[in-house]
Amino acid sequence: MITYYYAAYSSYAWLGSARLLEIAATSGRALVHKPIDLHRVMAAAGSTSFAERSLDFRNYFFNRELERWAEYRGLRTLGRRPTYHHHGYELANRVLVAAILAGHNVDALAHAFLDGHWADDADLADGATLVGLVRKVGLDGLSLITAAASRQVTEAYEANTRQAIDNKVFGSPTYIVDGDMFYGQDRLEMVERALAEPFRDEWPKLEKLGD
Repeated sequence: MITYYYAAYSSYAWLGSARLLEIAATSGRALVHKPIDLHRVMAAAGSTSFAERSLDFRNYFFNRELERWAEYRGLRTLGRRPTYHHHGYELANRVLVAAILAGHNVDALAHAFLDGHWADDADLADGATLVGLVRKVGLDGLSLITAAASRQVTEAYEANTRQAIDNKVFGSPTYIVDGDMFYGQDRLEMVERALAEPFRDEWPKLEKLGD
């Protein structure tokens, strides 16, 4: 399996999403989705907030680098930051968790959220928008929106976030293959290699995988 920690509006998770699904399908490994409270995970790792980073840093990583990777991976982009990016991602994350708890495969749904946000300017904090995206992948959007507020979803979402913090995850996306952690969509080709042939175990692997 590939354990996949991410937030539903993460730019770099979006850049790698289609490639990740391709790698999982080719390898025959299941994706174990772990939507997380990214702000808490990054804070626990000691990362600075987006607002605290320099303008040059933000322009490079969230403009030039993002556009360059999108071109490399053949993705359609807005050419700018999504209009509603500041609205947050918790509801979308909770809908994903609700779908997982209901027994659905959320590969297509997670991709629909990411692509909808970055390619189509979808507001992932808007319930009606999420219902539409959910329906596009053949699931019941209204029931998942309702379930997203449940205690079970709250507990599962908290468990994902705690597991990420315990496993020293520090950003989105992070992939774990047989205990070996790979941070960032630019490591996906290394993930693909690890699925076929693990890298030498010269660095301590994670002890708690949070399956």
